[in-house]
Amino acid sequence: MSPIPNYDDLPMNWVGDWAGRRAALTPQRTALYDSFTEKTYTFAEMNGRACRVGAWLSDTLGLRKGDVIALICRNRIEPIDLYLACGKLGIILAPLSQRLKKPELDDLMVRLQPGALVHENQFAELVSTLSVPASVRSVINIDGDEHLFESVILQTAPREVNIPLAMNDRCLYVHTGGTTAVPKICIVSYRQMVWNSVDILATGLVGFCNNVLITFPFFHIGGWNTFTPLFHAGVTGVLMREFNPGLVLELIHAGRVENFGAVEAMLQFLIAHPKFGETDFSQLKAITTAAAPCSKAVMKAFLDKGVPVSQTYGMTEAGPSNFAYLARSDSLDELLANAASIGESMFHCDAKIVDQESRSEVPAGEVGVLCLRSPHNFDGYLDDLARTGSIMDAEGWIYTGDLAVRDADGLVSIQGRADNMFISGGENISPEEIEQALMKHPTVAGAICAGIPDPKWGQVPAALVVFHAGKSVTEDELKAFCRESLADYKVPRHIRSAAGLPLTGAGKLNRHAVVTLFSG
Repeated sequence: MSPIPNYDDLPMNWVGDWAGRRAALTPQRTALYDSFTEKTYTFAEMNGRACRVGAWLSDTLGLRKGDVIALICRNRIEPIDLYLACGKLGIILAPLSQRLKKPELDDLMVRLQPGALVHENQFAELVSTLSVPASVRSVINIDGDEHLFESVILQTAPREVNIPLAMNDRCLYVHTGGTTAVPKICIVSYRQMVWNSVDILATGLVGFCNNVLITFPFFHIGGWNTFTPLFHAGVTGVLMREFNPGLVLELIHAGRVENFGAVEAMLQFLIAHPKFGETDFSQLKAITTAAAPCSKAVMKAFLDKGVPVSQTYGMTEAGPSNFAYLARSDSLDELLANAASIGESMFHCDAKIVDQESRSEVPAGEVGVLCLRSPHNFDGYLDDLARTGSIMDAEGWIYTGDLAVRDADGLVSIQGRADNMFISGGENISPEEIEQALMKHPTVAGAICAGIPDPKWGQVPAALVVFHAGKSVTEDELKAFCRESLADYKVPRHIRSAAGLPLTGAGKLNRHAVVTLFSG
């Protein structure tokens, strides 16, 4: 008898067929509530839709395992249909942010070489400006005048299209910001999605909650990182097309939401909404925060309502879920006392904090760079071995670039970034990308950007520019120029001119000086 191969390389019928397996186990249980249409769908109905979509992708478009579908869409049921159908066929879904501009999207499309581009009618104008590569066989507007998705795709005769897939087969291509101007495309395998679900459930983040609101957009791993564990656990997901604080509070008040994840800015919007004070929070069992530590003031507003708020941490390359603070007592005061902590690494995740230069592990109480290793690491950056090697070593450790410290009780807190990237409202931002955009303006001779503290977004971009001799331009004109090539959240909130750019003693750009200047 020959030895059994690595099981992660062994094709199995259940891998990717989330819709089929869950429908077989709990067909009549409610899978999804769409708050926009106010419709509910059972797991059997979701599988039926996935079979119809899968048959259309296969029979009409001729898409096969390894082909790519690019997606520009808000959080609707149609992206979920595509995700579940792609899982049956081994087609790779590549969600793209509608917040990006033409240059950013064109770059991603060239590297992805998708076989199809699917978009919502709301973004038809944006899609019409894109330089669509020749690989695209069809551009599909799901809800335009012809309502193609409902009238054609979902009218396809359903048939079981599932093929065996291996855990190491590719599930998603997810773009993410970083420390260079070119967006990174993360290769996300079925192994990563499965193990991330297992870790979320084993760690206890979903617990016994049902009706979990999906707040993170599907162009982030966070959206699929919420949906997939819910589907695996047979838990009802609550869908809304985009974050709407008034709608969130209405759903909470009506008892339709028992749990949700958020970045701090979302919670601030909820607190500031006129309905916050009158909302009945009695059915809301927990909130988890992500992307950056949540302030005590924001946490307290929900703790005062009797709702526990727990910090979590992760990154697309290493999780996307890796750390969680779980209360060690029944006291809500404990959560507030440890508001700065992301807690302990999840059940199946190794973590260590290393010296930035030597990469050797540092003792408790000393600041270093957080490194992570788990079976839900990503499979590298698409067609970029050099960048993959810069973040992942031969032993499988992911170098996060986040400075962290572990206290005597084993709890970890994030202290900032070791590289230049910063986070604004949950979005990773590369200062180099903003600097390059500013430098394209004919009056700008030099530029430097950094993230500065902001009470709502955590950090926002601010920039110093040096003009060519005898030339100048207003701050508003520079911002308008940046909006032509950058997503709005990347456009500097503040731009000042300077005689020269601040440098370190080694002659490198001194972004800390920028932070000091704008924060003073």
